Amino acid sequence: MEYLSFLFAILHVHKALCEEIFWDTAVKLAKNMTLECVYSSTDTVTQMEWLKVNATEKESIAIFNPTYGTIIRTSYADRVYFPNLTMASNDMTLSFYNASEADVGFYSCCLNTFPSGYWEKVIQVVQSDSFTIALQSNSHVVSEPGENITLTCQPQTKWLTEQITWEKIQPHQIDLITFCNLSQGRSYTSKYQRQILTNCSRGLGWSSIVLPQVTFSDSGLFRCCFKAKTGENETFVVRLTVTDGKTDSQHILLLAGGTALLLLLAVLMTTCIAICYIRRRRRQKRVLSKELYDTHSKPDNNYRTPISTSRPLEVASEDIYVNYPNFSRRPKTRV
Repeated sequence: MEYLSFLFAILHVHKALCEEIFWDTAVKLAKNMTLECVYSSTDTVTQMEWLKVNATEKESIAIFNPTYGTIIRTSYADRVYFPNLTMASNDMTLSFYNASEADVGFYSCCLNTFPSGYWEKVIQVVQSDSFTIALQSNSHVVSEPGENITLTCQPQTKWLTEQITWEKIQPHQIDLITFCNLSQGRSYTSKYQRQILTNCSRGLGWSSIVLPQVTFSDSGLFRCCFKAKTGENETFVVRLTVTDGKTDSQHILLLAGGTALLLLLAVLMTTCIAICYIRRRRRQKRVLSKELYDTHSKPDNNYRTPISTSRPLEVASEDIYVNYPNFSRRPKTRV
């Protein structure tokens, strides 16, 4: 009996070692890193727990209960914290202080919810040198906020596709959006924060995802990967750019403000010109009135001012000749 129990234990360990852990998000190891875990449903979270998943066991990191609060295990005390956790929040994101290579591995965010039940998100922390992403987009889609955007990719090769995956690529992490197993005709439900619609049908030869009512945060690189039974794969990258509504509003306000400023300057210039014209006209009128007054107050040119008797008569500047006969001053002699 003991031999049989030992055999079952060996088989369990072998299965754990050989089984590949399916992850929802891959995060690059950093000194201060954050493991995102947001439960998007409106269900009530009754309890949650963060676990580190090893090959043979799961190590408890922290546990949260809306009634009893938060407990962080001793081995992780002063190393981790909840940055966004409140009693009424579904954001169970966990952040690390001074993370090291010992923190590389798989982590599980486990939630007990009502009425849906158990929910789990798996995050893999990888070495920084293993997280090298050098991608060039094959196409570029530009959208405004609030639109429904469809991203489509189609492989160039003609081999039979078995699996299709869509991922969102960011500098610090990779989020799995959807995983479609065509041979089994089923798709994996992603733990991505927003709703994504996708097709999973054998024989289509292409794949697409729909992002309803996109926002600025949806901008980024989306990678589509086709995998064949033979192990061959092909990758297609789409860049999505969603314009920021706030930026557009600020641009509109800036244009409106600039137009109003130009109108104000035009009014001020017109007013200044009018004032200057009125002042010049008034100045011209004053000068003209003065000239008229001086003209009326001066004597006419034909009128000669009488000579005053109080002062001697001035000698004329030109000679005056008088025509008169010459009389002898000697008396005539009578005969």
